[in-house]
Amino acid sequence: MGSASEPRRRSAVVSHLAHTRPRSTMVLGALGVATSGVFVALSGTSPSTATFFRCLLALPLVWPLSHRERRREGRLPWRGGAVAAGAGALFAGDALLWTRAVFEVGAGLTAVLVNAQVLLVPALALLIDREPLPNAFLRTAPLMAAGIVLTGGVFDTGAAGSAPVRGTIHAILAALCYSGFLFLLRRNGRAGWAVQSYYGVLASAAIVALVLGTLWSDITVTPGWSALGWLGLTAAGSQVCGWLLIGLASPHLNSTTSATLLLLTPVGALALAALVLGERPSPLQLLGCALILASAYAASVPNSSRHQLTGLFRRLLGSS
Repeated sequence: MGSASEPRRRSAVVSHLAHTRPRSTMVLGALGVATSGVFVALSGTSPSTATFFRCLLALPLVWPLSHRERRREGRLPWRGGAVAAGAGALFAGDALLWTRAVFEVGAGLTAVLVNAQVLLVPALALLIDREPLPNAFLRTAPLMAAGIVLTGGVFDTGAAGSAPVRGTIHAILAALCYSGFLFLLRRNGRAGWAVQSYYGVLASAAIVALVLGTLWSDITVTPGWSALGWLGLTAAGSQVCGWLLIGLASPHLNSTTSATLLLLTPVGALALAALVLGERPSPLQLLGCALILASAYAASVPNSSRHQLTGLFRRLLGSS
């Protein structure tokens, strides 16, 4: 009886933390996601294999939370299930492209490039919800574009990664999928079935990765114990301690705060990639990272802080 009630107690603690301390929960989630690039790189598996197993291995870990939410809130409606399936397909596309980019441009730089979602989400909101683009979007988009070009190593012969330009393209395509995934995840979470929705996301993403991996002939269902160990850490660190916490916390925060806290992911990924994988971006790539992070921050903070950042940019450009 005690062993059966233990998962319920843990799930209650997690749900309570997300509701009462959403910022702290969001920080933990962002740092959890930051570990995924290093673990996937160490697994040495193909994009389809990594995506399939990181989602599959996370399912039994999320199940106790999903079961508790179902007993408390009722079953996820079919419309919510359809949204979760769509979000899962987008997450699979994001993970497949992102994993490919990890080996082409590096785990740390890929995490920074994918953070272009901070500017892509407003564009998505314009197309779907007819929300007008904020002025911050228009002001920071050129800086973000410049940062992406520099991070991709277009002008740098010493750029990190085996194929930085191709990796940058894959990372930006991943950012498009990532933006759609975040948009749908947040929308479903607000309806009150955040964990069941995320469980559906994981199941859908695993199925999509398996189907696409079979069609592309790049999936391995027996990758070996070492690879499974690293992918298991990816599932626990990124999918459970990362995206699940983000999915639980984001409905309790406004979009500005959520986007700003997610900036901890690329910062953490850059640090881990340097420490564990020995990745050393070139000076121009580091400048590109700084432009991307500063642009993302400027697009997601209040006006007063944004004006201070704009003034800083002008002083820096004037001094050069």
